[in-house]
Amino acid sequence: MSADELTSLHRSGRVPAEFPRVPRLLDGATPDELARAGRLLAAVDPGEVLREHPGTPVLKAAVTGHGTLSGLVPSLTAELARHGTLLRPAASDFDSYVFDLSDPEGFAGDADVVLCVLDHDIVTGELPVPWKVTDLERVLAEKVSLVAGLAGRFAAASRATLVLNTLPLPRSVPAQLVDHRSRALAGAAWREANARLLRLTAEHSGVVVIDLDPLTAEGVPVTDPRLGVYAKAHLAPGLLAAYAREVGHLARHLTGRGKKCLVLDLDDTVWGGILGEDGAEGIEVGHSPRGEAFTAFQRVAKQITAQGVLLAAVSKNDLEPVREVLRDHPGMVLREEDFVRVVANWRPKHDNLRELAADLNIGVDAFVFADDSPYERGLVRRELPGVAVVDLDREPAGHPGALLADGWFDTVELSDEDHARPARYRQEMARRDFLESFDSIEEYLRELGVTVRMARAASRELPRLSQITLRTNQFNLTTRRLRQADVEALAADPRAFPLAVHASDRMGDNGVVGAVFARRDGGTVHIDNFLLSCRVFSRGIEQACLAALLRHAKDTGAAEVRASYRPSAKNGKVADFYPRSGFVPVAEDEDGTHFRHDLAELPEPPEHVRLTTDFEGTPS
Repeated sequence: MSADELTSLHRSGRVPAEFPRVPRLLDGATPDELARAGRLLAAVDPGEVLREHPGTPVLKAAVTGHGTLSGLVPSLTAELARHGTLLRPAASDFDSYVFDLSDPEGFAGDADVVLCVLDHDIVTGELPVPWKVTDLERVLAEKVSLVAGLAGRFAAASRATLVLNTLPLPRSVPAQLVDHRSRALAGAAWREANARLLRLTAEHSGVVVIDLDPLTAEGVPVTDPRLGVYAKAHLAPGLLAAYAREVGHLARHLTGRGKKCLVLDLDDTVWGGILGEDGAEGIEVGHSPRGEAFTAFQRVAKQITAQGVLLAAVSKNDLEPVREVLRDHPGMVLREEDFVRVVANWRPKHDNLRELAADLNIGVDAFVFADDSPYERGLVRRELPGVAVVDLDREPAGHPGALLADGWFDTVELSDEDHARPARYRQEMARRDFLESFDSIEEYLRELGVTVRMARAASRELPRLSQITLRTNQFNLTTRRLRQADVEALAADPRAFPLAVHASDRMGDNGVVGAVFARRDGGTVHIDNFLLSCRVFSRGIEQACLAALLRHAKDTGAAEVRASYRPSAKNGKVADFYPRSGFVPVAEDEDGTHFRHDLAELPEPPEHVRLTTDFEGTPS
């Protein structure tokens, strides 16, 4: 981290103007450096940053809990700043979590997330003296039941995502029991209580539970005795900082800045050695201690990509020997079919990454790039600052931990669409190869056989529609993010009709690729947002769906259709989407440009798109 540079920016009041540089300044920062940066950044008014950079994502977080949490806000500020996001915090009073969660509207307000930080003292502070295992079991049951009830009421009443956490178990609790049998039973009771807390995520779509056990298991202290006794800060600063990092991963998802594609170097990253020098028989993978370390890394990469993350390789090698290793080497876990693209040539890697982004139709800031070469990593950081770069050193045993440390691909919940995503991107690569056989894009589109179905979203599709709002940045007319509960509320609103857009073609089924959020208000149909996956750009799908919606509005007696476009750093390519279909601007304010279509002349859908619609159940 350039600590001196950040301090200089702060002293000169230049942090708001230079905020886009902050993630790079924090890249690779140590915990102590992040703590210092957090204190500096927490003193910066988010409004000043937004005046300089209006498109900067903002997370509104309300913080409550049992103990003193004053150290959490600086850590959260730094963790969000690492990902280019501003924090607007609102901290509650000491030990007010029961009251706060009982009054979601009054406490949460317009917050995006509510962080309810739980600690062991909510249990140990109510144990009698002396206490037995049965006392511990009773208090644990009471507290978990209380938290579960509060979470249920909160989730039903608030649009905010509620973040809870498991109760960390300090050694000082079971150590007060002198017999090992009682210690074992106390540990079992504590873990059963935490299991009940973790299961709340399955009961309420708006609840996330962060498991603190993996953090403490890796050596993060649970408590600082002096702070716990004198300041009632029951969680140690290091644990709060680690907790803040987990929240940062969640915030990245909630603000639409999640990563989509893992790009791996090959030599000394996926296997040991240099393929061009050592040959396929000389590289290290499997069947030796060092080779097993590379195998372990491959297994982690395959596990991640089995959950909807795209996998690509960019290597300075000749392509055919790379393909032979991926296809035939007996020690390989990753095979060629696991990758959406394997790029092996001698060009600069940042140039290959740019082309790969264009091929996949995603932004370079959707990439996570892992490489063992400091030179290659530094060049990518300089040329493509939006790419998340994972530092791998010469010790392959540490590669899995380095890749997993930042939760780059974290999401709240996986859908069927997630699991199908890599296969669908491989289909997209086949479409591109198919395109090359035609003389014109029009001929290609006619032969591609694009079929689209737009219909009111079924209940099983609502999580996917929420996910589209959270993951889609380029074809997103307003960039408003909706969690599942928000979409469910719209589906239940008699005036609203969220529409799911399905697409397929001769190469395969693309699944649900788009969403239209519309509502009826008398003689006016409002399009609150229109979104389309980057996988299916430029095939006429969006024009066909908009033309069908306008036709439906006119056929059901509407006098006009209203829509808005709110610019962001990534959606400039759709700025003229509505005007190209006959909408005219009628107003402009801080929410963007507002358009109107009088339905006098309706656009025709593209001839090459076979479109079916089902507006049954929509208001008229």
